This record gives sequence, structure tokens and C-alpha cells, in this order.
Amino acid sequence: MYKPKNTQERLIHRLKITQGHLEKVTKMVEDCEYCIDIIHQSKAIQKALSEIDNLMLENHLNTCVKEDFKKGRQEEAIEEVMKVLKKV
Repeated sequence: MYKPKNTQERLIHRLKITQGHLEKVTKMVEDCEYCIDIIHQSKAIQKALSEIDNLMLENHLNTCVKEDFKKGRQEEAIEEVMKVLKKV
């Protein structure tokens, strides 16, 4: 089984899986499959995208934000993260 090595590989791997699920849901809609089944698949896609966002945020905190803090740009770093979190 494929095991991604770093954050970028993990993100790309998850995005490709999610893309495949989205294609499946599109086909389900085209084939007029049962609505509840489509909703279940759609919810799974939304959860997968949320997990991708969480992984990306974790990476950002561990890299960019750490670096900003070292350079004395704490307020800017926190403001940037808060802006994106408030969009949810």
C-alpha cells in the first residue's frame, strides 16, 4: 500500500482520492442514483476536504508561523490564521 512520505505528498494523495470520490458522486447524480446515497458520498467528500484543510493548517503552523514568530511577526501570523478560520 502507498504511504506518502511528506506533507506535500500526503496532501496530493488525499486530494486525488477526494477528486475520485467527487467524480463518483457526479456519476451517481448523472445516473439518478438514490438521493440519500449521494448525500452520504457528498458528506464523505466534505469530511475529506476538511481533513485536507486541517493537514494544511498544521503544516502552516509548524513551518510558516514558527518562522514568523522567530522573526517577531507574531501578530501578523495570528491575524492571518484567524482570517482563514473565520471564513468557515
